[in-house]
Amino acid sequence: MTRLFALLLALFALSLPARAADDISAASRSVVRVVTVAMVDGEVVGFGHGSGIAISPTRIVTNAHVVESAAKYPGNVALGVVPSEGQKSYAGKLVAIDTARDLALVEITEGRLPPAAVYTGPLDSGADVVALGYPGNVDLATARSANDYITPRSPTRSEGNMSNMQAVDGVAMLIHTAKISRGNSGGPLVDQCGRIAGINTAITRADDGDSPFAFAIAGRELTRFLTDAGQEYASVGTPCLSMAEADARDRAAMDAEARAREQADAAKEAAARLDRELKQARAEEDALASRENRIALAGVFFVIGALAAGAALLFHSQKNIRNAKIAGGAGAVLMIGAAVLFVTRPDAHAEIGEEAAKATSVAAPALAQGNFLCTIRPDRSRITVSATTDVPITIGKDGCVNGRTQYTRGADDRWQRILVPNEEATVTVASIDSAGRDYRVDRYLLDAETMAKARETRAAVTLKSCTADPDALAGLAAQQDAIRSALPASPNERLVYRCQPAGGAAIERAAGN
Repeated sequence: MTRLFALLLALFALSLPARAADDISAASRSVVRVVTVAMVDGEVVGFGHGSGIAISPTRIVTNAHVVESAAKYPGNVALGVVPSEGQKSYAGKLVAIDTARDLALVEITEGRLPPAAVYTGPLDSGADVVALGYPGNVDLATARSANDYITPRSPTRSEGNMSNMQAVDGVAMLIHTAKISRGNSGGPLVDQCGRIAGINTAITRADDGDSPFAFAIAGRELTRFLTDAGQEYASVGTPCLSMAEADARDRAAMDAEARAREQADAAKEAAARLDRELKQARAEEDALASRENRIALAGVFFVIGALAAGAALLFHSQKNIRNAKIAGGAGAVLMIGAAVLFVTRPDAHAEIGEEAAKATSVAAPALAQGNFLCTIRPDRSRITVSATTDVPITIGKDGCVNGRTQYTRGADDRWQRILVPNEEATVTVASIDSAGRDYRVDRYLLDAETMAKARETRAAVTLKSCTADPDALAGLAAQQDAIRSALPASPNERLVYRCQPAGGAAIERAAGN
């Protein structure tokens, strides 16, 4: 039955679109169209739109000038938010506005969006950047009716380069060459990892052959605005690496650690070998001393025995039969004892005992169990959207992690669990090596269709706790393989942690749900 179930899951996985992980496409999931509709006496008298990006599952950042009419005439102007995925648009309400920075915060009254992360690190001149949004000139060329403006569709991307940063009216602006038009207002300027570097707000005119440039409100202005508005947000300050670069650094770090372990093991083995040689030398010295003492004692016995035999002959010649018998018997016993001592003398060479050999050997690592505290390794990670706080985990018997999440052991001897949440549009592959040293989290930021099918595959097995049942474990392993086969070749994010044994403190944050 388990084999049939595994086959069905594998066949189902073939129908899932294994798309390449693309950080810009992942960021596009967070981009929205922001629509304003002015009404007077039930009649539409004005319509405007711009772009925005989700900073939380229910809140969007856009330009203040995109929603300015809603701020001025709240009773007559309705706000709408059109996601890039799905089938629905949502009503919005203005939460905060800063006309000096030209930023605003809009909340949707229903639905959820995948939030993007803000890049807080330096952006060098010449760095590749991408503008995402809904440019008005593209809308004019493609829209056939008003419904096209409220129908979810993917944003347009435009690539360019970062030029420099300048202050405009006291606000830090990024000047870049990604082509944008009026509908891009409020949309994000992202780096190659899909993180928000700025919010597009204006363009220069291109009269008389002048080259156009675009302006984006810098990320530091965005974070100040969000902080002032009391809005939480995800931020990442690490440089953007490609997955190939991250893999190369990971391999280099792993190779260096492997060489260090080999050198440490070689040093331990050399020390153990020297210890065995010293013990062997001491054992041989003791054996030689014992042999020489035994031979010397045998010699003494033999000489005394010979003297006793001579005395027996003397007594016999004197007709003293009784003394002759005593001396002869004693001499015989001593000479026999000498012969026994000589024959049973120890060998000059000796081997150290089995227990001593065990004491100096390097013990093989046992299967990890217990409490561990795992700390991020930035040099081996590709960090794009996630926080990197320490992760405490508890490994129990048979791959039970944190007392409730069942991991399965793979062919590479790592325990893994693939997590497919109901709300978040992210598939997470968590794994830890059998020694408990290396904990990894691979995150795939997927489109709505792929996420829906991954959830269908997950629903085929409802294992919500740890188990030792072989059939249940086989079903879980088959399900995990089916989900993994549908994932892109590489993740959008890889977090690598080094784990160390921890004390007996309670585990509060789980490695899996």
